[in-house]
Amino acid sequence: MVNLVASKMLMATRDFIYSSTVSLTHCRPLTCASSYHTRLVPQPPDLIRWVRREGGFVHKGLKIAEGDSYGLGLVSSEEISKGSTLISLPNHLPLCFQSPHSDLGGDGSVSTLVQLGLRVPDELWAMRLGLKLLQERSTFGSFWWPYISNLPEAFSIPIFFPGEDIKNLQYAPLLHQVNKRCRFLLDFEKEIKRMVENLAPKDHPFGGQDVNASSLGWAMSAVSSRAFHLRGEIVENGVHTNTRMLLPLIDMCNHSFHPNAQIVQEQDTRNPKVLVKVVAETQIERGTPVMLNYGYLSNDLFLLDYGFVIPSNPYDHVELKYDGVLLDAASMAAGVPSPNFSSPTQWQQQVLSQLNLHGDAALLKVSLGGSELVDGRLLAALRVLLASDVATIQQHDLNTLKSLSVEAPLGVSNEIAAFRTVIALCVIALGHFPTKIMEDESLLKQDISSTTKLAIQFRIQKKSMIIDVMKDLTRRINKMQSKEKATA
Repeated sequence: MVNLVASKMLMATRDFIYSSTVSLTHCRPLTCASSYHTRLVPQPPDLIRWVRREGGFVHKGLKIAEGDSYGLGLVSSEEISKGSTLISLPNHLPLCFQSPHSDLGGDGSVSTLVQLGLRVPDELWAMRLGLKLLQERSTFGSFWWPYISNLPEAFSIPIFFPGEDIKNLQYAPLLHQVNKRCRFLLDFEKEIKRMVENLAPKDHPFGGQDVNASSLGWAMSAVSSRAFHLRGEIVENGVHTNTRMLLPLIDMCNHSFHPNAQIVQEQDTRNPKVLVKVVAETQIERGTPVMLNYGYLSNDLFLLDYGFVIPSNPYDHVELKYDGVLLDAASMAAGVPSPNFSSPTQWQQQVLSQLNLHGDAALLKVSLGGSELVDGRLLAALRVLLASDVATIQQHDLNTLKSLSVEAPLGVSNEIAAFRTVIALCVIALGHFPTKIMEDESLLKQDISSTTKLAIQFRIQKKSMIIDVMKDLTRRINKMQSKEKATA
C-alpha cells in the first residue's frame, strides 16, 4: 500500500528547503531507515517463476542472489555458453507509461494519470513512468504485483541522503541536481493533491491513497535505476507506447563497461510475442553475475540515478564555467605570459562565437576528463586566445582546433601554454574541494554510514580524475619538449 509504506519514507520532506537559495545546508533529507537491499515485501513472490508462468523464458542456470557491490542481482548457477538466451520477455510483461490516447477516462477524456504525466518535464522522465508504477502499486491484485513486490524498499541515491551527506558530495553541479529533484518532488506533491482532491474514487489514479513526496521519490528512484530505453516505439494493440519501460527480471542485471550480456530487440519469428531478450555475449562461468552496460555515463549520473559510483570511470568528468577572468588567473599561475582571456580581440571574439563561448546565447559549461580529456571547445578557445595572429588561425578549421589528437596545430609553444593553463585550471578545481584525497581515504576506514561512504567515494573519484588529467597533460608537455630538444 502506497500510504502505509510512504509513511516510513521521506516524512521529513514537509519541512524541506523551501527557501530562495540553492543551498542544501539546512535541508531535511528525503530519507528512509531501511537498507536499499531490502525488498518491498519481506517474502515476495518468486520473480523467475512468475516470468516463466507468464510466457517468458529464463535460462535454467540463472538465480537471484546477493552481490557484494550492487545488492541483489542475477547470477549464473552453472556455466552458460556464449550466445545463449538468458531471458526473454513477452510484450505484456514490461511496464510502461501509456501514450495519452491509450489511457482515457470514461467519457473519452485523457485520464488524470496521463494529465499528471504531461506535467513532468522531459528531463525527469523517470517520474512519468514512476506515476504508472505507483498506480500499479496501489491497485489491489495488480498484474505486476509479483514484480513490484521484489523492488527495493529504499534507494541509495542522493535525494535520500541525510543533509550532511549531501554536503559531503562537495561537488556543486551534483548538489544543484539533487536540490532540483527534491524541489520538484515537493512541488509535484502539491500539484497531485490539487488535481485529485475532488475526484470520484473510481477516477482516482491511485485508488484514493495519498501520494506524497515520499512515495514519489521512491517511484522516481525505482524507475531511474531500473528502466531501459528501447529503440524505436513499441506498438501494442495499435497504440504507440513510451519506449522507456521497466523490464521485470532483466532489470536485476547489474552494470559493467565490459558486460557479459546484452539486450536484443530482434523480432523472433518463432515467437512474435517476444518483445526483448537478454543474450550472453561471452561464456559465463558458474557464480558469475550477469552484467549489462547501462551506458557510458559519468559518476554524477551513476550516483544520481543508480546509487553507485564507478572507480576509475573513464567517462567521468568535472564541469567548469568558461570564464575569461578565471582563465587569466589560471594562465598567470601557470607562467603563461600576457594572457588576454578576459579581453579577447575582435577576431578572437568571432572564433569564440563560433565555439558558442561568446555572446548572449553562449553555452559556457565546459568539462575536463571523460573520453575527450579536455572539452574540445575549451581547448580550441585556449589555442586561439594564446595565438598571436589571425592568419595562423585561418589555416585550420574548428574541428582541428578542438581536437586533442591533432598535436600542436598552432605550434609547440602555443600548445604547451594551453596545456599549462588547463593544468592550472585543474589545480583551481581541486582547491574547491575542502578535503584532500588522503583525508577522504582515512575517513573511509572509520565506522561510517553507507551514504557517507558513497559521498566520500564520489568525491575521491572526482579528485582522482582531475589529477589524472593533470598527469596526462604533463606527459604530453614533456614529450613535446623532448622532441624539441632532440631536433634542436
